[in-house]
This record gives sequence, C-alpha cells and structure tokens, in this order.
Amino acid sequence: MTEEQIRQLRITGDQIAKAVQTDPGGRGLLHGEIPTPTAALLQSLEQVPRAVLLTGFPVRLPDGTAVGETDGPSGLANIAWALEQAGGVVRALTDRTCLRQLEAAMRARGCRAVPETVPEDGRERYAEALVEDFAPTHLITLERPGKAKDGHFYNMRGIAIDPMITDTDSLLQTARSRGVTVISVGDGGNELGIGALRPLIEERVPHGSLICADAPADIALVSGVSNWWGWGIAAFLSLIRGRDLLPSPETELGMLHAVIASGGADGCTARAEETVDGLPAEVHLAILDKVRGLLRV
Repeated sequence: MTEEQIRQLRITGDQIAKAVQTDPGGRGLLHGEIPTPTAALLQSLEQVPRAVLLTGFPVRLPDGTAVGETDGPSGLANIAWALEQAGGVVRALTDRTCLRQLEAAMRARGCRAVPETVPEDGRERYAEALVEDFAPTHLITLERPGKAKDGHFYNMRGIAIDPMITDTDSLLQTARSRGVTVISVGDGGNELGIGALRPLIEERVPHGSLICADAPADIALVSGVSNWWGWGIAAFLSLIRGRDLLPSPETELGMLHAVIASGGADGCTARAEETVDGLPAEVHLAILDKVRGLLRV
C-alpha cells in the first residue's frame, strides 16, 4: 500500500469515526473533543486471524427479570460477520443473562460462530485457558460492563448491578498480560476497557467518577450508541479489504427484531420495543447510511 493510499484510508477512517461519534441521546461523553485513534485502529485491523469478542449489558425489567439490552448484540454480530468474511476465526462470548440476545443477533446476521457463556465460577482459569488454547490476536469488547474502582458494576444511573453480572474483567487483564490487542467500545464510560478515557468520563458523564470502568483497553472507542462502532469497525475492515462488509438496513432491522423476540429490552427504557438506547430505528439507520456513504468501496 502506498503512502497516498494509507493517507486516504486515514482520512476516510476519521470521517467514519466522526459519523458514529454523535450523541443524540445526550449521554455526555461526546460533548467535546474525543480521541480518535484512527491510525492505530486501521493498523490493528489489518490482520485479525483470531479474535475473542465480548458483549452483554443487562437490564432489569419491571417484573424483576434480567435480560440483555438491545445495545450490544447487533454491534458484536456485525463485527463477528465482518471478521469472518475477512478470513478470521471468532469466539463470541457473553454471560448467561445476555446469551439469548447474542444468539439471536448472530443467527440473524448469519455468523458462523456460536456464542458461548463465560462461567460464573472459575473465571480466571477460564480466561487463562481461553487465551492459551485459542491464542487470540485480538479481544474486542462492545457494551460490556466494566468493574469500577470500588469493585462494583454500575448502570448509567449510578445503580450497582452486580447481581446481574458475570465478572469478565479478568478476561481483559489476562489478554493484555499475554500481548493480545484489546479494543473496547462504549458510550457512557461504564463499559469494560473505556477506563482508558477516565479524565473525560469523570468530567462529562453524570456519576462519571462512580461508574467509570477501571480497566483500560489498548484502543478505546466511543460512539453515541455502542452498536454504531460495530458498523465503524466493520467499515474499517471494509476499507482494508476493499469490499462492503456492512449490514443492509433490512439486515440491521432483522437483528433488532430478533433480539427483542428473544426477550431483550432497551437498556434506557427497560421496554421490550425495537429501540436502542431510547432511540427509534430511523435514527440508527441514518447513521448506518452515513457510514456506508463514506466507504467508496
């Protein structure tokens, strides 16, 4: 690849990042400049032979049931599908609470990988065995709760959600200690790996000092809705591979419908309706259309 081609990729990558880094839901983290590690992300995604993907943010319904929210499963499924199409092998993980939602999204997207659950007991041993046996080059987390400094997990309202969570911080720590590249996506600062942006989270996000995830990723990515960086990463892979690896609007809506049909709910409203972070489908599809329009592949 020539220097001019690399320069053009970075320009387009910056434009894609800008397209997903809008905040119509008013989460706060994007109210100001945000680091956009375009060059590092492009370089990291050039070769992804083996990736562990992790998602699943729980929400408690009015009847007390905990399910997976609509932000996360579709975004991870889009990354998984794009990586598979680019020749990579994927292991997709979540916990028991969110398994059905991730299964539904990945099935609707047509992914080859079948989601797995992280065990509630023996998590450290599980993480060590996974990294040792599978030898991933990348760990990509998207909309996955991260442990705060005080050892608890929080939702965006500053409410502890520990009983609904299987602790997966050890997976990130094990991966980083073995030289695995960790890319993390979030939208509110309480997501695993987004602790890399702690100063901005504490400054801009309500309850930021309390809810900020402690563990940092190598590359931290923030968007108005975490699912949007699922498109962003797929778009970066599209640029590298020279082919469109994004979902169609119909496929995206199909995944959202499948997640709700599996028992999922909107994480902001706790309602079983086809919205993500309180935003209707047309808002999300407008972002997807903007990202696709920037590809030129």
